[in-house]
Parts: sequence; C-alpha cells; structure tokens
Amino acid sequence: MHTKRFRTLLVAAATASAVVAAVPAAAQAASATTPAFFGSGANPIPTHVYAPYVETYNNDDLSQLAQESGVHYESLAFLNTAASGSCTVYWDGATTTPVAASTYGSEIAEIQAHGGNVIPSFGGYGADTTNTDIADSCTDVNAIAAAYENVITTYHVTRIDLDVEATSLTNTAGIERRNEAVAEVEHWAQCHGRQIQFSYTIPTNPTGLTAAGLAVLQNAKAEGAQFAIINGMTFDYYFGTVQEMATDTESAATAIEAQLQTLYPNASSRQLWAKVGVTEMPGIDDFGADETFTQADATTVLQFAEAHGLGLISMWALDRDNGSCPGLKGQGLCSGVAQPTWYFSHTFEPFTSWTGWYGW
Repeated sequence: MHTKRFRTLLVAAATASAVVAAVPAAAQAASATTPAFFGSGANPIPTHVYAPYVETYNNDDLSQLAQESGVHYESLAFLNTAASGSCTVYWDGATTTPVAASTYGSEIAEIQAHGGNVIPSFGGYGADTTNTDIADSCTDVNAIAAAYENVITTYHVTRIDLDVEATSLTNTAGIERRNEAVAEVEHWAQCHGRQIQFSYTIPTNPTGLTAAGLAVLQNAKAEGAQFAIINGMTFDYYFGTVQEMATDTESAATAIEAQLQTLYPNASSRQLWAKVGVTEMPGIDDFGADETFTQADATTVLQFAEAHGLGLISMWALDRDNGSCPGLKGQGLCSGVAQPTWYFSHTFEPFTSWTGWYGW
C-alpha cells in the first residue's frame, strides 16, 4: 500500500462448479477444532474471520501485536521484488528481509502455536506503481508460482493474499501470469496434500468492482484459478463529498455479491456471500474528515457481516487502532479519531468463527 491504501479482497473460483464445491470444503476445514491443527502451523483460516493488515515495515513484533490487540489472524503487508524484472520476493521489497525462518518466523510460529495464523500479502499500492509486484516484475509463471510455494512452506500458511491496485489492474500480462501461477500452486498443493487458499485485494466503489477489477476475476475463471475471498476495499473513495462509510460498505459488498453471481450463476447466494469481504480504514482515511469510519460504523458493519455471512472483515491497518492523533487524516500509526486503543479490533474480533482458541 501507499498513503492512499486501497484494499479490496476479491476472490473468485475457477469454474461455477468449482465454486459450489469449494465453499463447503473450505467451511468444513475451517470448522476443524484444535485436535487436527493445534500447534501444527497449518491452521486453516476460519470461514468467517477478522484478519486486519499489519504494516510489516513498522517492524512491530507480530505475536506481540496479536496478544495486545486480541487478534488471532493477521494479514501481513507486503511481499514484493526489490526491483522491476526480478523474480525474488522480500518483505517490503527489502533484501535485508528475505522469505526465511529468520524473518518473522518465530513470531508467526507463536501466533500459530496459539491456534491462529497469518495471511502473507503480495503487492500493494507501492509495488503496483513500481512494477515490483512479482506478477508484474517476473515474466516466468513457474517462478511466480515457486515464490508463492516458498512462502507457504517457509511459514506454514494456509492463505495468501494478492493485492492488485493502480497500474497492476491494467497490466493484462501480469494479471494472466498471476492467475496462471495461482492455478499452478493450487495443483501443487493438491498433489502434496496441502490446504491453501488465495484471496484477491482490489479497489472497489460503493457500486461494486470497477470494470478493471471484474476483469481480473474473469481472467481467474478462464485460467482455472480459484479464490476464497473477494474483499471490498471500502475507503479512500476521493469523491469529494461526505460519505457515510458503513452505508458505502454495505452497498459495495452487496454489489460484489451480485457481480459474482453473474460470474458463477450456479453458486448459491450463501456461497457467494461467504466469498465477500470488506476492509475498512478506521477513523479518518487518506482523503480526510469527509471519509471517517466511526466507532458506530464498526458496529453497523459487524452486524451486516454477521447477517449476510461475509467471509472476511479486515482493516488497514492494525497499527492504526488507537486514538493518539485526533483530527489527523491518513496516519499510519493512529486512526485520527478519539478512541480506546484496539477499539475496532475488539469490535470486529468476535466475527472470527473459529471456536478452538485457547488464548494467550
């Protein structure tokens, strides 16, 4: 991401029949309790989960953040190449933080040992405007797939997020490579008895996905790539008008579900809603006070997500979940509104449906 941190998790299944089949399987895996997964590091992502983003470039301890906030699942932003043309990813694109057990390995293991997990995220606004998202940077589909697989095996994760924004939304070659690589990794996982899901993060409007965002999903279907979650990035609209952010979230999610229905007409409404997610920017977003996600909005969105059976609530970002900078917009380490520390996480965390949490 960037100061204008667009976030929309858009995830689609490969074929209409695959969507219908995949949702019950995912739900069954996610409902598994601790005997199968506790402490194994292969903890599945629950069917309904709160998984806020963490800005890894802030160098916070991931497990400490989880413990302090009460969050069980974290989305980690971001994994990118260090330079355009490279096929090697690093955390935040920095060669000093490779994909290795020595980078975040112990912190992720601590989260997993308590029954949670992390969702590594590739891309983001910064990478998507500098050609350093691996699917834009690397022209070798097998190498892109290998990078995804390396993250999976290094950190024992069960979901990967792909954040596609800005110029990456119009890079048709990159879109095709990304989806081909996802399909390849899903086949690899099946052959090796691994559980892995992918999610797409793409900007949305209150009216749903843009044509460019929808085209990413259409290509995913054509390439046989399955996706578990489609999450609307419901902030940073820059319309220049006062927005009611919870209302915008509800209309965006409703529109995304309808768009998925056109892609996968054989899937039920319940199955499609379970593939929709929303990501909020708590407090004052990058545009300013006219786009303020309030404490009341959080309760409204939680109730909407529970009523419709959404698959994900997320937030940009966990680092902002405090009230230390009232009145300031788009801050990286505070929300810009007066609030108790971890208010938004404490509100959203009950959405996580997994019941085997043993606590810290």
